[in-house]
Amino acid sequence: MRSGVRRHGSPMKTILAPFALLVLGACATPPPSTAPALAGSQWTFTTIDGATPASGKAHLAFEADRFSANVGCNGMGGPWKIENGRLTAGPVIRTRMYCQGPVWGQEEAVAALLDKGADITVEGNRMTLRSGQHSAELIRDE
Repeated sequence: MRSGVRRHGSPMKTILAPFALLVLGACATPPPSTAPALAGSQWTFTTIDGATPASGKAHLAFEADRFSANVGCNGMGGPWKIENGRLTAGPVIRTRMYCQGPVWGQEEAVAALLDKGADITVEGNRMTLRSGQHSAELIRDE
């Protein structure tokens, strides 16, 4: 004769089931983003291709999905995103006024970094952008 009591499993299975769900849930959760939080930040160039910026106006700013930059003569801007440790921007829209002196070469370098994609490193209030041909170092504005 059977008893009216039904068994649903051993006490060990009952204890381990919630733990197993917790472990499986942690495995299914995507890892946190390693992309730096740039939206709403403003940066000043400290070097462009190893040289001090030709203009004291050299800056880069990020909004939620757009950036703006000026190295001292022309302005540039467009959409941006970070994927796999690379900052990709563009299409980059630029004004094309004639600029004299080293500012022109620095503008071209920054435009190439943004338009072609650059490896990005952010450590505290410092940012580094690097590609095969160009590099820039920036400091976050307070």
